[in-house]
Amino acid sequence: MPTGAGRRSLPQGSHLCWLLCAFTLKLCQAEAPVRAEKLSVSTSNLPCWLVEEFVVAEECAPCSNFQAKTTPECGSTGYVEKITCSSSKRNELKSCRSALMEQHLFWKFEGAVVGVALVFACLVILRQRQLDRKALEKVRKQIESI
Repeated sequence: MPTGAGRRSLPQGSHLCWLLCAFTLKLCQAEAPVRAEKLSVSTSNLPCWLVEEFVVAEECAPCSNFQAKTTPECGSTGYVEKITCSSSKRNELKSCRSALMEQHLFWKFEGAVVGVALVFACLVILRQRQLDRKALEKVRKQIESI
């Protein structure tokens, strides 16, 4: 018997399943923050908060429209905090993640999980109904042949 001769193609629900999985993965990648910081080996080019202790002068806050266009630290998360480095006494901006942003990302993720669970629950119900109908037809045919 040649390989794959007894195989049947995937049921139509499986194609939908793979499509939903691919969409969910793409959605998760789009939501993940992209960190594109390239740091040189020289410590003179490094931000002071990477090489020394610092104190947060102003808590994490959303960037203004002007800051978003002019400050590279606002690019990755849209939030910045002002810090003061201990040794050099330099004031700098540092990108940060706010609790509100984290909460929104968490609920988006939860919504996606619940949505996928509902879709698969519906697929299971539809498949069960299809199998029940096939079993009922077999029983009818057996009764009619008696």
